[in-house]
Amino acid sequence: MKKTGMVLWAAVMTAVWGLSGCGGSVGTGNLEKETVVLSEAVVNEVTEKEKQETDDEKRKAEQGSESDMVILAVSFGTSFNDNRENTIGAVEKAIAKEYPEYEVRRAFTSQMIIDILKKRDGLAIDNVTEALDRAVADGFRRLVVQPTHLMNGLEYEDMVATLEEYDEYFDTIVVGEPLLTSDEDFKAVVKAITMDTKDYDNGETAIVYMGHGTEAESNQIYGKMQETLMQAGFENYYIGTVEAEPTLEDVRKALKEKGGYKKVVLVPLMVVAGDHANNDMAGDEEDSWKTIFAADGYEVECLLQGLGELEAIQQIYVDHVRIAVNKQK
Repeated sequence: MKKTGMVLWAAVMTAVWGLSGCGGSVGTGNLEKETVVLSEAVVNEVTEKEKQETDDEKRKAEQGSESDMVILAVSFGTSFNDNRENTIGAVEKAIAKEYPEYEVRRAFTSQMIIDILKKRDGLAIDNVTEALDRAVADGFRRLVVQPTHLMNGLEYEDMVATLEEYDEYFDTIVVGEPLLTSDEDFKAVVKAITMDTKDYDNGETAIVYMGHGTEAESNQIYGKMQETLMQAGFENYYIGTVEAEPTLEDVRKALKEKGGYKKVVLVPLMVVAGDHANNDMAGDEEDSWKTIFAADGYEVECLLQGLGELEAIQQIYVDHVRIAVNKQK
């Protein structure tokens, strides 16, 4: 009998001895009845505990056989703590829920953000190289890398280049696609953001999404997002970027040409509502998008939420992980 059973059996015997030693009018028949009832309860408890221990051992054995598998969720990162967990953290949790047999780990591609978090908050987050070194040291052999990047821009390309240096250390390395890759992805993201902001789409309000923009060829995704929105009939939605095209001026021009708008709602087209969203979009400085649109005569409302907060967006990442995992089989 296991230690748990022995302890519980001792408890039975103690109870029996206690009953037999009590004063008063407790007879032998009552004592036997009490002993039988107590014994049955303990036996049942022992059986349940042993069953639970067996199930736990079986589950641990199953997990042990899968212990060579890890999913590395790679994000640009953000120094905004609350938003980080509501976006990047939410995506990671959605992946972990779908794939409990994998360990899900985090890495950031922005060393600047990693350094800020370590110095300011004492929070240590691996960059991609550190995360890969740690995975190798911990004995993982099958690696799935899921970027939370919007597109396959410069950060994504650097990540892929780093992964190529680790081919010999893993049996398999597969990389999931960024958020906006296939035509289906664009349609799914359009559906997600328009459902989230549908209450603003009243014909008098322009819903403007601010993206980051990149020098890479992948910057074309912003134009494709605008095209997908228009094809789906969402004529009051506009896409602009901070550092590329379409520019803020392009968006302002489009709003004036359309005419009839009284209000502008600004939303980040970014996984995380970080520095750009809080400052370039919603800041009080004279060159922020909020200030400029207000100067144009519009009522302005800013929604400081990253795409990663939306369950529909999280599901797209989970779907991309599923495709990557299937490539390992």
